[in-house]
Amino acid sequence: VQLQASGGGLVQAGGSLRLSCAASGGTFSNYVMGWFRQAPGKEREFVANIRRSGTMTNYADSVKGRFTISRDNAKSTVFLQMNTLKPEDTAVYYCAADRDYYGAQVTDYDYWGQGTLVTVSS
Repeated sequence: VQLQASGGGLVQAGGSLRLSCAASGGTFSNYVMGWFRQAPGKEREFVANIRRSGTMTNYADSVKGRFTISRDNAKSTVFLQMNTLKPEDTAVYYCAADRDYYGAQVTDYDYWGQGTLVTVSS
């Protein structure tokens, strides 16, 4: 499966952005989908994931209550709604897919998008 993330940009602290990740080349509903991020000089970290049916989600503590992951299996797209953004949310955001694991580790995912940059100014 190929993944294409979009929706990043520059936003002021307290603002919102909605990221999208469009999938192609596979049956989207067969994949667990995740969002990760990587800030400059730091390792890639888990943000959120969502089960194949969309009935269960999981979030990193740092974004819980501010970010919402969702998916539209008919459109082969996963979303990340980010509200109340903080400067520490600044990072390249990656979407990822896996057929087998509902995990929170980078190594749990076999397929990755190219990333989209989110910059939050203070």
